Amino acid sequence: MDNTQQTDQEIQKESAETKVENSENTPDSFETLNGSDDSKIQAELKQFQYDLSDAKDKYLRLYSEFENFRRRTAKEKLELIQTASEKLVVSLLPILDDFERAEKAFQGTESKELEGFLLIYNKYKKVLDQAGVKPMDLKAGSDFNADLQEAITQIPAPDEKLKGKVVDVVEKGYLLNEKVIRFAKVVIGS
Repeated sequence: MDNTQQTDQEIQKESAETKVENSENTPDSFETLNGSDDSKIQAELKQFQYDLSDAKDKYLRLYSEFENFRRRTAKEKLELIQTASEKLVVSLLPILDDFERAEKAFQGTESKELEGFLLIYNKYKKVLDQAGVKPMDLKAGSDFNADLQEAITQIPAPDEKLKGKVVDVVEKGYLLNEKVIRFAKVVIGS
C-alpha cells in the first residue's frame, strides 16, 4: 500500500504541476486568441448593431404604416356611414324639386288642399334635413364656383356687375353631410 500511496501522490503532484503550467500558458494563449478574435468580435458586434438598427427602422416604418392604415380606414368607415343613403337621397331630390314647383304654382291661392300640400312638403323637407341634406344657398349675382355649380349656359350679362357671376339658378344644388350630391345648374353672365 505504501507504493500505491506514493504512486498516487506522485500522480497528483504531476497533475498539479501540469495544471500550473497550463494556467501559466493559458493567459498567453488567450491573449493571442483574443488579439486575433478581437477584430472578428468587433465586426460581429458592428453587424449586430447594424441589424438591430435596421430592424428598429423596419419596425417603426411598419408601425407608422399600420397607424396610417387604421386612421384611413376609420375615416372611410365614417364617410361610408354618413353617405350610406346617398343613392336614395339623390333619387328623392327630383320629388323635392316637384314639390317646390308646385308650391310656386299654388302661391296666391288659399285652400284646404294647399294646407295639406304644404304640410306634406314641410314634413318631407324636415326628413331630408334630418338625414343631413342641405340645399346650396345660391342667388343671382353670387360668384360662380366650379366646385359646387355646373354652368349649363352663358348669356350676355344684363348688367356689368353680373359678368362672370351667376345670373339664374335653373336647378338647386344639394349637399349631404357637406359632400356635394347634386351640383347646382346655373346660367352665367358673359
